[in-house]
Amino acid sequence: MNHSSASVLRKQENQSAGATFILLGFSEYPDLQVPFFIVFLTIYMVTVVGNLGMILIIRIDPKLHTPMYFFLSHLSFVDFCYSSVVTPKLLENLVVEDRTISFTGCIMQFFLACIFVVSETFMLAVMAYDRFVAVCNPLLYTVAMSPKLCYFLVAVSYSWSIVCSLIVTYFLLTLSFCGTNFINNFVCEHAAIVAVSCSDPYISQKIILVSATFNEISSLVIILTSYASIVLIVMKVSSTGRHHKAFSTCASHLTAITIFHGTILFLYCVPNSKGSWLMVKVASVFYTVVIPMLNPLIYSLRNKDVKETVRKLINTKLFCFKI
Repeated sequence: MNHSSASVLRKQENQSAGATFILLGFSEYPDLQVPFFIVFLTIYMVTVVGNLGMILIIRIDPKLHTPMYFFLSHLSFVDFCYSSVVTPKLLENLVVEDRTISFTGCIMQFFLACIFVVSETFMLAVMAYDRFVAVCNPLLYTVAMSPKLCYFLVAVSYSWSIVCSLIVTYFLLTLSFCGTNFINNFVCEHAAIVAVSCSDPYISQKIILVSATFNEISSLVIILTSYASIVLIVMKVSSTGRHHKAFSTCASHLTAITIFHGTILFLYCVPNSKGSWLMVKVASVFYTVVIPMLNPLIYSLRNKDVKETVRKLINTKLFCFKI
């Protein structure tokens, strides 16, 4: 019996290793391939410059060496990596006829994308806790959010995302794939991969459902608890100036949270039917391509410290150029 099971498993592995995937992407709109390419290339360039620029600005300005900007630099790193896992392949498939991706390439893309989306989920939760400490205990903020705690929170976020991704990917690898498989998306996303499996995906689907639900609920509990506490404490303070200052420090973060979690919750609510694939693709574009571009824009446009540092850098460059 054991020997028979091992033989079946080896046969499945051999089948899967020889399988190829074709990412259909937006191939049903042939006239829009070039416009799509220009739009997504522009978004990717803004994403790379915005996120790497944010990391650089935070590193070079000592005034930004605070817990909030430490977490923001890691959010920018995650956004840059996440976008770089997905967008280059999307751009390639918009200009070439051959849209194939190997079994190994597809699984690796899914695994890496999974790491970065889970990291972003908990990085936003960590940033919510940071805002809670900053607003509710401003005098002891730097003591409460010590460098050791900051590194610990970031390390836990990355570690859990890797563990979570390994578990989900392991159960995805237990499925078998035969021959050529057409993936109705531009990215190797779980639902699209299991849809083309030639074995029963029930366990893998349940694992991803439990994992995604746990990550979403636990991160939202941290975020909602943090902001509920902020609102309650700020409302007890009579000063309207304090109200404005407290909420202005949270505005950028709340905007990023609303866009990110709103998109994920929308994907949860989309029914699993053939007619819904277009909505899934659009939502997937939003949270894999657009959101990594939006985050640095949200934080830089609404943040006077970042804007001031950028202004100083531009003035310094102009001064050096004139000399």
